[in-house]
Amino acid sequence: MKKALYANSQEAEAAFYDAFSKSNLEAMMAVWADDDEIYCVHPGGARFSGVENVRESWRRVFTSGQTLSFQLRARHEIHGMMTAIHSVYEQITVAGQGPVRNAILATNIYLRTDRGWRIVAHHASPAAAPPTVVAARDPDAKRAPKTLH
Repeated sequence: MKKALYANSQEAEAAFYDAFSKSNLEAMMAVWADDDEIYCVHPGGARFSGVENVRESWRRVFTSGQTLSFQLRARHEIHGMMTAIHSVYEQITVAGQGPVRNAILATNIYLRTDRGWRIVAHHASPAAAPPTVVAARDPDAKRAPKTLH
C-alpha cells in the first residue's frame, strides 16, 4: 500500500482513526513512521516498540471482530515545527452494543518526515473521569478547577 502524504498532524490523526474504525491493518500501518523507535500502548497492555511489534499489536486488536467507531472529545494539541502531540478522549461505540461506558484517554505523537506527518507513538488508557478540561480553542468546554501538584 502506498503511503499517503499527510500535510499536517490532523490529517494523519483522521487517517489513524479511520483505519482503526475499519480494522484495516495496512491503512493503519501506512499512518505510522517506518522507524524502529515507534511505540504503541493499548489500554491495560504492554508497550510494543518497533514496526513489526506495533504491526502485530494492531493485528491482534483487529482480529477481535469488533467494529468500533470513535468520537474524539476534549482534544488538546501541542504543535512544533517537527512534532505534534495530541491528547484526546476517545468515546468508543461498539457496533451492536452501543457506547462504551468510560472513555479512553489517548496521547498520539506525530513527527514531520520527508514523506509527510506520521504517528510515532500512541498511548491509550482508561480515563479516570469524563473529559472536562480541554484546549482553550474550544469555547463550549466546561472548565475543571485548577489543581496544583
